[in-house]
Amino acid sequence: MEVKIGVQHAPREIILESGQSAEEVERAVADALGGKTQVLTLVDDHGRKVLVPSDQLAYVELGEPTARKVGFGAL
Repeated sequence: MEVKIGVQHAPREIILESGQSAEEVERAVADALGGKTQVLTLVDDHGRKVLVPSDQLAYVELGEPTARKVGFGAL
């Protein structure tokens, strides 16, 4: 699952590929925005943790990863 996180006052968004399901990510975001936790914590495909303070979240976008095209071919 591809996750894009917008952080307030940051020029770039955080993009990560996560093995977590959409429901797990939604639950973590809801907990962070609902005040249950002060930090949004997600784990990427390489096992690295991404921590974002809840009060700095601008947006979270969930989507399926797009297949990268390799090679030279007609579009």
